Amino acid sequence: MIGRALGVALTALLTVGASDLCAQAPNAANADPVEEYRIGPEDTLLVSVWKNDAISKTVPVRPDGMVSLPLVHDVRAAGLTPLELREVLAKKLAEYIPNPEVSVIVTEVRSFKVSVIGEVVKPARYELKSRTTVLDVLALAGGLNEFAARTRIVILRTDGKVMRRIPFNYNKVIAAGGERDNLSLQPGDVIVVP
Repeated sequence: MIGRALGVALTALLTVGASDLCAQAPNAANADPVEEYRIGPEDTLLVSVWKNDAISKTVPVRPDGMVSLPLVHDVRAAGLTPLELREVLAKKLAEYIPNPEVSVIVTEVRSFKVSVIGEVVKPARYELKSRTTVLDVLALAGGLNEFAARTRIVILRTDGKVMRRIPFNYNKVIAAGGERDNLSLQPGDVIVVP
């Protein structure tokens, strides 16, 4: 009888523990989606075509967003993910090569640039290599100086032909619970610290 009661209690404990773990585990549907990297001007790409060394090469993305390759000539790369560009190139090369196997690898990220201006120690344009938050870039800029208006920082972001102003309150972000307000930056963002 004691063994049965102990078994029931243990089962209940394990069930509660498992449901608590499930409640705490991040759900893939609820998690923030990680955006795939989009190729930008000045990035360097390695384009490989299987069993075709003449077409396989490392190419820079020109300022107009295009890459030049034998047979296909100019192809728009900027704005596409490496997988999307691979599909475009495979389709264009299929006119010349039966079933081309193409791979596209970003070997050098040079298009992710953000600027910091105003009341920081080192205002400048910074070339980043991966997703970065506002606090990360402010740290790169040496931090805020003593005259910075910490509650009135603004991120200027170009959205098509429109410039958006995104407010950023430094004091709120560094306070307990403010971590989710530490925005991820996008290429071309300008952080203005009045």
